[in-house]
Amino acid sequence: MKINWGTAIVIAFSLFISFILYFVIKVQSDSKYDNDLVVEEYYKHDAKFGDEMERIQNAQDLKSKPIITIMEEGVTVVFPKTLVPKNIKGKVSLYRPSNKKLDFEIPISLSDATTLLIPKKSLAGGRWDINMEWQYDGKLYLTKETIYIN
Repeated sequence: MKINWGTAIVIAFSLFISFILYFVIKVQSDSKYDNDLVVEEYYKHDAKFGDEMERIQNAQDLKSKPIITIMEEGVTVVFPKTLVPKNIKGKVSLYRPSNKKLDFEIPISLSDATTLLIPKKSLAGGRWDINMEWQYDGKLYLTKETIYIN
């Protein structure tokens, strides 16, 4: 049986479409290929973008900024010595882009020292996005940084 070129093209297109549909169905049905948004309420978050930029600018305007360091014990956040530790309030949010289930928040509560420690046992290896939302003397600040844990 001979196949003419028109039939061969139809067969080739059918095989190609089947190949593509197989992968689309596999990605949509398998939880391993989870494609959630990083932020749950994306549009609400986007509407507050102007406020966020103002808080980021406030943090950039500081003469001495908080420093995030990776150490053996974990990740340390060192606030400037010029700030009174008791007056710093806020939270540190750690986001894992590859797995939403590992995300968590730590409140900033400093007594005498200007250092906040995030224990290494709480952090799986890989990329972490750190967002520090804090306030000092009524002024709001936002610091964003990406770190990699080995």
